[in-house]
Parts: sequence; C-alpha cells; structure tokens
Amino acid sequence: MTKKEELNNGRSFRSSIRQLIEHKNFQPIVIAIILFNGLIIVTETYLTGNSLLLFLDKIIVWIFVIELVLKIIGLGFKGYFSDRWNLFDFSIVIGSLLFYSTPFVSVLRLIRVLRLIRMIPAIPALRKIIDSLMKSVPALTGILGLSILIFSIYAIIGTTFFSDVLPYEFFGSFHTSLFTLMQVVTFESWASQVARPIIHAVPWAWVYFVTFIIIGALVILNLVVAVILSYLGQDDEVKREEQMDRLYKENQELKKDIQEIKQLILNKNNK
Repeated sequence: MTKKEELNNGRSFRSSIRQLIEHKNFQPIVIAIILFNGLIIVTETYLTGNSLLLFLDKIIVWIFVIELVLKIIGLGFKGYFSDRWNLFDFSIVIGSLLFYSTPFVSVLRLIRVLRLIRMIPAIPALRKIIDSLMKSVPALTGILGLSILIFSIYAIIGTTFFSDVLPYEFFGSFHTSLFTLMQVVTFESWASQVARPIIHAVPWAWVYFVTFIIIGALVILNLVVAVILSYLGQDDEVKREEQMDRLYKENQELKKDIQEIKQLILNKNNK
C-alpha cells in the first residue's frame, strides 16, 4: 500500500468517526449515560460499597474514555482541544481514571459527582446559559464592587450602633455584621431574629434595615439579572445579524444574476 493510499484510508476512517460522533443519536445516548451515572451515584448513597454499582461505575468510566477517544479521532487534536468545553470533559474523564484507584475516597467521590457536570456541554440550552454567565463576568465585577462597598458601609454602621443590642455573633464585629447582612439580604429569619429586637431597642433602626433591603436585595439583584439577561440575548442577536447579512448577500447575488440574464436577453433581441 502506497503512502497516498494510507493517507486516504486515514482520512476516510477519521471521516467515518466524525460522522458517528455528529450523528443525531450520539449526543442523546451520551446524555442518557450521564443520567444513568447520576442514578448510580445517588443509589450508592443508600447502598455504600455495593459491588454491582461499583462494576457499573467502572463500565461507565470506560464508556466515557471511548467517547473521548472517538471525539479526538473524529475532530483531530486541534479541533477537539480548541473547544474549552472539550477541555473540561477531558479533565473530568482523565481525573476519573487517575483517581479511580486512589485511597482518597473523598477525592474519588468528588470526581464522580463532577462527571454529572458533563450534562452542561452535552445540552445546548445549558451550555448557552453557562457561556452567557461567563461572558457577563467582566460586567458583573462592577456590580460586585458596588455590593462590597454597600455591605461594608452598612456593616460599619451596624457594628457602631447595634453591637450592644444583640449578642456578639450578630453585630459584635465587622465580619459578624457582614454575615448578618448576608442573612438579611437573603430574607432568612431577618425580621424576627435580627430586625425586630434591634428596632425595639433602637427605634430608628427600621430606616437602616429598610434602606439596606431596598438597595442590597432589590436594586443590586435586579442589576445582576439585567446584566445576565442582556448577555443571554446577545448571542441570539449576533446570530440574527449574521443571518440577515447572509440573506442580504444572497439577495444581492440574485439581483446580479437577474441583471445578467436580462442583459443577455436584450443582447439576443437586438441581434
């Protein structure tokens, strides 16, 4: 067999593997295996050390390894590792292999649970949400800075005026005040446990809590939601613009073809 024939056979083999991994049923099967893996992990919390569950888990690990190898062959090293989600998948699968026989049971369990996160790149809708969240991180840093500033101001005020009203763990110091404000902003028992006792001793304290909730819980939370939603719609807008550009170019080419046909007809009639 000549070198050219070997090269053609290699390309044909890679093309066949690529067709396999891009088949419409390939990804649903992978998702089903990931869900089955999750079911095994949940079942093992009730049947710890069950030999059948451990055997099934080993089989699933090797299925993931086969999937990984098929994708690398079908897409090529450059094509596979150019996608950051493929890098994530690769690290999870390799981690499962490296730590499978480790004596550190907690690390192994963590790796096994992380396998469930492979659902994110497998399902386009989840992948879109995570991609939008990652893109919105730079914009969210400004909101994070504003949040730290507001929390710090209110923590200092709380420590200054309320440290003698409640026990130390609420407003006794700056860091305990920050934690109390986190409780307030999540609306977890903040009225009965924190606000009412302080308002009973310091009547004007209602202004402190009402303004903090309006700014911290309502304004900042809505800012975060608005930023994330703007990035969620950004991809759709980009795709829409690309589609419109493509349609415009096709329309221009069609007009050009019609003009050429008209010109040919006119030239023929003139003759």
